[in-house]
Amino acid sequence: MKVLVAKPGLDGHDRGAKVVAQALRDAGVEVVYTGLKRTPEEIVSEAIQEDVDVVGLSVLSGAHVPLARRVLEGLRARGADDVRVVVGGIVPPADVDALRAIGVARVFPMGTPLPDIVKAFQGGELA
Repeated sequence: MKVLVAKPGLDGHDRGAKVVAQALRDAGVEVVYTGLKRTPEEIVSEAIQEDVDVVGLSVLSGAHVPLARRVLEGLRARGADDVRVVVGGIVPPADVDALRAIGVARVFPMGTPLPDIVKAFQGGELA
């Protein structure tokens, strides 16, 4: 499995994304990290270029629904609708259903234990 961890939007904090990326690497998952302040279009292009299975969006800004929607729409428009998208970060419980409704495969709200995230990628619904 290959995962692209991305920080969309203007959020300049990536400690959590880096911690998750390292935990996935330690578990044997191939991870590409895009860095900060990427547009959804840049994320889609990189996901296609890197031929990833999953795009993980780390969002702390509150713009998780529109950013995820733009990434999902971009992937579909480029014929990469088999790439699953997950969202992590500050996601209020009320927004989890909205994210799932637009096609997000899994939501990892802040505080999700790292072993639970790794399990989802290794043997859970994302494997």
